[in-house]
Amino acid sequence: MAASPARPRPRRLVLLTLAAASGVAADGSDHRYKMNEPVPLYANKVGPFHNPSETYRYFDLPFCSPEKVREKSEALGEVLNGDRLVDAPYKLDFRFEVESKAVCSKKLTIEDVVKFRNAVAKDYYFQMYYDDLPLWGVPCNNPHAVLKNDFVKYAHDEEAADDQEESGWKYIHGDVFRFPKNKSLFSAALGTGTQLFALTTFIFLLALVGVFYPYNRGALFTALVVIYALTSGIAGYIATSFYCQLEGTNWVRNLLLTGCLFCGPLLLTFCFLNTVAIAYSATAALPFGTICVIVLIWTLVTFPLLVLGGIADGNGWVLPFSAIYIELYYIFASVWGHRIYTIYSILFIVFIILLIVTAFITVALTYFQLAAEDHEWWWRSFLCGGSTGFFVYGYCLYYYYARSDMSGFMQTSFFFGYMACICYAFFLMLGMVGFRAALFFVRHIYKSIKCE
Repeated sequence: MAASPARPRPRRLVLLTLAAASGVAADGSDHRYKMNEPVPLYANKVGPFHNPSETYRYFDLPFCSPEKVREKSEALGEVLNGDRLVDAPYKLDFRFEVESKAVCSKKLTIEDVVKFRNAVAKDYYFQMYYDDLPLWGVPCNNPHAVLKNDFVKYAHDEEAADDQEESGWKYIHGDVFRFPKNKSLFSAALGTGTQLFALTTFIFLLALVGVFYPYNRGALFTALVVIYALTSGIAGYIATSFYCQLEGTNWVRNLLLTGCLFCGPLLLTFCFLNTVAIAYSATAALPFGTICVIVLIWTLVTFPLLVLGGIADGNGWVLPFSAIYIELYYIFASVWGHRIYTIYSILFIVFIILLIVTAFITVALTYFQLAAEDHEWWWRSFLCGGSTGFFVYGYCLYYYYARSDMSGFMQTSFFFGYMACICYAFFLMLGMVGFRAALFFVRHIYKSIKCE
């Protein structure tokens, strides 16, 4: 780009493009092109070099733009990263050498000149993608980024532990295991911390196997959102487990606190920062549609898994369902698809395992209930055993939307209608199994007690 004289009057701006013809190769997405074929070039964003979060749309600066700017559809992670890709007006064919070529001739207004001067003063950079290969540049002069690393070392003098003969810890042996104050908040913090630890571990594993290669735009942000949602069950399980160990009773309130402990401050921070980004018209401001997607992920994935994690520890109802989870896909594919199911011996073994797990889990939960001096075990045991029917119906939703191609009102109504009846039958059958097992256990432990 030719620089305009520093005078506040309209000037003409000429944009030039340079293309190198040597060694052009396909990127990570494995694209292939023939000689002189057009390669897609997208303009992404501009912004101050030293303010990576302050980014704007490419054509917010008065560059040469096509008559109609066509936007490229973005994935969730790309939108979270602030990417807003549009078709660039520059043509770079595959392995076609070009020395220099004028793209357009544009007359700048005073406001346009001020925008470019401001961009140069703030060391603006721009970003483009040439067949998903990122390209960076600056409107005028190349900025010199100065990176400063200050390391401060502190020496701490530590006294040897051997010099202390009496620490006093023996005198509090009766108090050291007393439950902490605000045990619900403490348990929620442990659960949330465990979830974030699991999230960090999964991110590192994905990075080690090469998922986050440099040209996979938005992959990290997408992974953060998805993995955080999927690991919410860990937070619910750990928080409820520890809360029950601390003899907590209101585990529902504990689950709600666990769900809001990290997401609450994150939501407040996001609302403030997104408002600032909107005020600056920056690309870091998330569109309303993206916000709705994130809210739906939290509502339909994060929160249900959080509750299921709490239920898995607080009540254990999910364990019988886990005994048949793997086999359900093949059964559904046979009943609601065109596969032929032939391994009935395996199905029978899975059914026996389901009955055994249902009986043992119901007995264990009944014992915990009786140990807490709660004698109302009758309906609780039936609901515990029959809860597998609810989980199977939840799997129906997953199978319909993720594993099948069914569509239309008739097919949908048939699928969910008949599966509701089948799951209700499972509820009654396994509820009976759970109650019978609990009844046998209760009679066995109380028959030897002599009442005075």
